Amino acid sequence: MLRSLLLLTETPRLLDELLKGGPVMFPLLLLSILTLTTALERGWFWIRLLIQEDRIVRDVLDAAAEDLLKAREIAEYARHLAIGRFLLAPLKLRRPSPETFRLAMEATADKEFARMRRGDKLLETIIALAPLLGLLGTVTGLIRTFNNLNVGGGGSSAEATQAASGIGEALTTTAAGMMVAIFALLVFRILVSLQSQQMDYFAEVGSELELIYREVWYEPNQPIPNLLTAAKIIEP
Repeated sequence: MLRSLLLLTETPRLLDELLKGGPVMFPLLLLSILTLTTALERGWFWIRLLIQEDRIVRDVLDAAAEDLLKAREIAEYARHLAIGRFLLAPLKLRRPSPETFRLAMEATADKEFARMRRGDKLLETIIALAPLLGLLGTVTGLIRTFNNLNVGGGGSSAEATQAASGIGEALTTTAAGMMVAIFALLVFRILVSLQSQQMDYFAEVGSELELIYREVWYEPNQPIPNLLTAAKIIEP
Protein backbone atom coordinates (compact mmCIF):
# COMPACT_ATOMS: atom_id res chain seq x y z
CA MET A 1 0.00 0.00 0.00
CA LEU A 2 2.77 2.38 1.00
CA ARG A 3 4.73 1.45 -2.10
CA SER A 4 1.70 2.18 -4.32
CA LEU A 5 1.32 5.60 -2.76
CA LEU A 6 5.00 6.32 -3.34
CA LEU A 7 4.66 5.33 -6.99
CA LEU A 8 1.64 7.60 -7.40
CA THR A 9 3.61 10.52 -6.01
CA GLU A 10 6.76 9.74 -8.02
CA THR A 11 4.97 9.59 -11.39
CA PRO A 12 3.76 13.24 -11.33
CA ARG A 13 7.26 14.31 -10.30
CA LEU A 14 8.77 12.59 -13.32
CA LEU A 15 6.13 14.16 -15.54
CA ASP A 16 6.87 17.56 -14.05
CA GLU A 17 10.59 17.15 -14.68
CA LEU A 18 9.81 16.12 -18.24
CA LEU A 19 7.60 19.15 -18.81
CA LYS A 20 10.28 21.45 -17.45
CA GLY A 21 12.39 20.65 -20.48
CA GLY A 22 9.80 22.01 -22.89
CA PRO A 23 8.52 20.45 -26.13
CA VAL A 24 11.97 19.18 -27.14
CA MET A 25 11.73 16.61 -24.36
CA PHE A 26 9.03 14.65 -26.21
CA PRO A 27 11.21 13.60 -29.19
CA LEU A 28 13.99 12.87 -26.70
CA LEU A 29 11.58 10.65 -24.79
CA LEU A 30 10.70 8.86 -28.03
CA LEU A 31 14.41 8.32 -28.81
CA SER A 32 15.03 6.94 -25.33
CA ILE A 33 12.13 4.47 -25.74
CA LEU A 34 13.48 3.36 -29.14
CA THR A 35 16.95 2.89 -27.64
CA LEU A 36 15.62 0.87 -24.73
CA THR A 37 13.44 -1.27 -27.04
CA THR A 38 16.38 -1.96 -29.35
CA ALA A 39 18.62 -2.81 -26.40
CA LEU A 40 16.08 -5.30 -25.02
CA GLU A 41 15.39 -6.94 -28.38
CA ARG A 42 19.07 -7.23 -29.28
CA GLY A 43 19.91 -8.36 -25.77
CA TRP A 44 17.44 -11.24 -26.01
CA PHE A 45 18.84 -12.16 -29.44
CA TRP A 46 22.45 -12.29 -28.18
CA ILE A 47 21.67 -14.04 -24.90
CA ARG A 48 19.91 -16.88 -26.71
CA LEU A 49 22.77 -17.19 -29.22
CA LEU A 50 25.68 -17.01 -26.79
CA ILE A 51 24.18 -19.44 -24.27
CA GLN A 52 23.59 -22.21 -26.82
CA GLU A 53 26.05 -21.81 -29.67
CA ASP A 54 29.09 -23.52 -28.08
CA ARG A 55 27.09 -26.66 -27.30
CA ILE A 56 25.55 -26.74 -30.78
CA VAL A 57 28.93 -26.31 -32.48
CA ARG A 58 30.53 -29.03 -30.38
CA ASP A 59 27.66 -31.47 -31.09
CA VAL A 60 27.67 -30.78 -34.83
CA LEU A 61 31.46 -31.09 -35.21
CA ASP A 62 31.58 -34.30 -33.17
CA ALA A 63 28.74 -35.79 -35.19
CA ALA A 64 30.20 -34.63 -38.53
CA ALA A 65 33.29 -36.76 -37.97
CA GLU A 66 31.08 -39.87 -37.69
CA ASP A 67 27.86 -39.24 -39.58
CA LEU A 68 26.98 -36.24 -41.74
CA LEU A 69 23.25 -37.01 -41.58
CA LYS A 70 23.30 -36.89 -37.79
CA ALA A 71 25.24 -33.61 -37.88
CA ARG A 72 22.63 -32.25 -40.27
CA GLU A 73 19.81 -33.28 -37.89
CA ILE A 74 21.48 -31.44 -35.00
CA ALA A 75 21.98 -28.31 -37.11
CA GLU A 76 18.38 -28.58 -38.35
CA TYR A 77 17.17 -28.69 -34.75
CA ALA A 78 19.12 -25.47 -34.01
CA ARG A 79 18.09 -23.59 -37.13
CA HIS A 80 16.25 -20.99 -35.04
CA LEU A 81 19.74 -19.68 -34.14
CA ALA A 82 22.28 -18.03 -36.41
CA ILE A 83 24.93 -20.68 -35.75
CA GLY A 84 22.44 -23.46 -36.55
CA ARG A 85 21.57 -21.96 -39.93
CA PHE A 86 25.26 -21.37 -40.64
CA LEU A 87 26.17 -25.03 -40.00
CA LEU A 88 23.10 -26.39 -41.74
CA ALA A 89 23.70 -24.63 -45.08
CA PRO A 90 26.65 -26.80 -46.28
CA LEU A 91 25.32 -29.98 -44.65
CA LYS A 92 22.14 -29.78 -46.74
CA LEU A 93 24.12 -30.09 -49.98
CA ARG A 94 24.43 -33.47 -51.69
CA ARG A 95 28.09 -34.48 -52.07
CA PRO A 96 29.39 -30.95 -52.70
CA SER A 97 32.96 -30.13 -53.63
CA PRO A 98 35.00 -28.42 -50.86
CA GLU A 99 34.69 -25.16 -52.75
CA THR A 100 30.90 -25.43 -52.89
CA PHE A 101 30.85 -26.49 -49.23
CA ARG A 102 32.77 -23.34 -48.25
CA LEU A 103 30.73 -21.11 -50.55
CA ALA A 104 27.50 -22.24 -48.85
CA MET A 105 28.93 -21.30 -45.45
CA GLU A 106 30.18 -17.92 -46.66
CA ALA A 107 26.84 -16.99 -48.26
CA THR A 108 24.92 -17.97 -45.10
CA ALA A 109 27.40 -16.13 -42.87
CA ASP A 110 26.85 -12.92 -44.85
CA LYS A 111 23.07 -13.19 -44.29
CA GLU A 112 23.51 -13.90 -40.57
CA PHE A 113 25.92 -10.99 -40.07
CA ALA A 114 23.35 -8.69 -41.73
CA ARG A 115 20.76 -9.93 -39.20
CA MET A 116 23.19 -9.35 -36.33
CA ARG A 117 23.63 -5.74 -37.45
CA ARG A 118 19.88 -5.11 -37.22
CA GLY A 119 19.24 -1.97 -35.16
CA ASP A 120 22.70 -0.50 -35.72
CA LYS A 121 21.47 2.19 -38.12
CA LEU A 122 18.75 3.23 -35.70
CA LEU A 123 21.25 3.53 -32.84
CA GLU A 124 23.66 5.51 -35.01
CA THR A 125 20.83 7.90 -35.86
CA ILE A 126 19.91 8.31 -32.19
CA ILE A 127 23.55 8.91 -31.22
CA ALA A 128 23.74 11.73 -33.76
CA LEU A 129 20.26 13.17 -33.22
CA ALA A 130 19.88 13.20 -29.43
CA PRO A 131 22.66 15.75 -28.71
CA LEU A 132 21.31 17.99 -31.47
CA LEU A 133 17.84 17.92 -29.91
CA GLY A 134 19.42 18.71 -26.54
CA LEU A 135 21.22 21.65 -28.14
CA LEU A 136 17.97 22.82 -29.71
CA GLY A 137 16.32 22.74 -26.28
CA THR A 138 19.22 24.76 -24.93
CA VAL A 139 18.79 27.43 -27.60
CA THR A 140 15.01 27.68 -27.14
CA GLY A 141 15.44 27.82 -23.36
CA LEU A 142 17.96 30.65 -23.62
CA ILE A 143 15.68 32.51 -26.04
CA ARG A 144 12.88 32.27 -23.48
CA THR A 145 15.24 33.48 -20.78
CA PHE A 146 16.34 36.54 -22.73
CA ASN A 147 12.76 37.35 -23.71
CA ASN A 148 11.75 37.36 -20.04
CA LEU A 149 14.66 39.51 -18.92
CA ASN A 150 13.90 43.14 -18.35
CA VAL A 151 17.37 44.62 -18.28
CA GLY A 152 17.46 47.94 -16.44
CA GLY A 153 13.77 47.78 -15.64
CA GLY A 154 14.04 46.43 -12.16
CA GLY A 155 11.99 43.29 -12.91
CA SER A 156 9.43 41.59 -10.73
CA SER A 157 9.74 38.23 -8.99
CA ALA A 158 7.43 36.69 -11.62
CA GLU A 159 9.77 37.78 -14.42
CA ALA A 160 12.72 36.36 -12.52
CA THR A 161 10.86 33.06 -12.15
CA GLN A 162 10.14 32.92 -15.88
CA ALA A 163 13.77 33.65 -16.66
CA ALA A 164 14.86 30.88 -14.30
CA SER A 165 12.45 28.42 -15.95
CA GLY A 166 14.05 29.18 -19.32
CA ILE A 167 17.49 28.37 -17.91
CA GLY A 168 16.06 25.20 -16.38
CA GLU A 169 14.63 24.17 -19.74
CA ALA A 170 18.01 24.74 -21.38
CA LEU A 171 19.89 22.65 -18.83
CA THR A 172 17.28 19.87 -18.71
CA THR A 173 17.21 19.28 -22.46
CA THR A 174 21.00 19.39 -22.68
CA ALA A 175 21.35 16.78 -19.97
CA ALA A 176 18.56 14.62 -21.43
CA GLY A 177 20.05 14.70 -24.93
CA MET A 178 23.47 13.70 -23.62
CA MET A 179 22.05 10.90 -21.48
CA VAL A 180 20.10 9.41 -24.40
CA ALA A 181 23.13 9.65 -26.71
CA ILE A 182 25.48 8.08 -24.14
CA PHE A 183 23.09 5.19 -23.49
CA ALA A 184 22.61 4.58 -27.23
CA LEU A 185 26.38 4.75 -27.80
CA LEU A 186 27.00 2.22 -25.01
CA VAL A 187 24.47 -0.21 -26.49
CA PHE A 188 25.87 0.31 -29.99
CA ARG A 189 29.48 -0.36 -28.96
CA ILE A 190 28.49 -3.54 -27.11
CA LEU A 191 26.61 -4.80 -30.19
CA VAL A 192 29.52 -3.99 -32.52
CA SER A 193 31.91 -5.83 -30.21
CA LEU A 194 29.66 -8.91 -30.15
CA GLN A 195 29.33 -8.82 -33.95
CA SER A 196 33.11 -8.70 -34.36
CA GLN A 197 33.55 -11.67 -32.01
CA GLN A 198 30.94 -13.65 -33.90
CA MET A 199 32.66 -13.05 -37.24
CA ASP A 200 35.86 -14.56 -35.85
CA TYR A 201 33.93 -17.42 -34.24
CA PHE A 202 32.02 -18.26 -37.44
CA ALA A 203 35.28 -18.26 -39.42
CA GLU A 204 36.92 -20.64 -36.90
CA VAL A 205 33.94 -23.02 -36.79
CA GLY A 206 33.54 -22.97 -40.57
CA SER A 207 37.20 -23.90 -41.07
CA GLU A 208 36.90 -26.82 -38.63
CA LEU A 209 33.77 -28.15 -40.35
CA GLU A 210 35.31 -27.81 -43.80
CA LEU A 211 38.46 -29.61 -42.65
CA ILE A 212 36.40 -32.50 -41.29
CA TYR A 213 34.47 -32.72 -44.55
CA ARG A 214 37.64 -32.75 -46.63
CA GLU A 215 39.53 -35.30 -44.53
CA VAL A 216 36.72 -37.71 -43.65
CA TRP A 217 34.16 -37.51 -46.42
CA TYR A 218 35.57 -35.96 -49.59
CA GLU A 219 39.24 -36.86 -50.13
CA PRO A 220 38.93 -40.61 -49.20
CA ASN A 221 36.35 -40.99 -51.99
CA GLN A 222 38.51 -39.37 -54.64
CA PRO A 223 40.10 -41.77 -57.20
CA ILE A 224 43.82 -42.43 -56.68
CA PRO A 225 45.74 -41.11 -59.71
CA ASN A 226 47.32 -43.74 -61.96
CA LEU A 227 51.04 -43.18 -61.28
CA LEU A 228 52.12 -45.36 -64.22
CA THR A 229 50.06 -43.29 -66.67
CA ALA A 230 51.36 -40.12 -65.17
CA ALA A 231 54.96 -41.33 -65.53
CA LYS A 232 54.41 -42.11 -69.22
CA ILE A 233 53.07 -38.64 -69.80
CA ILE A 234 56.12 -37.10 -68.14
CA GLU A 235 58.61 -39.20 -70.18
CA PRO A 236 59.96 -37.34 -73.23
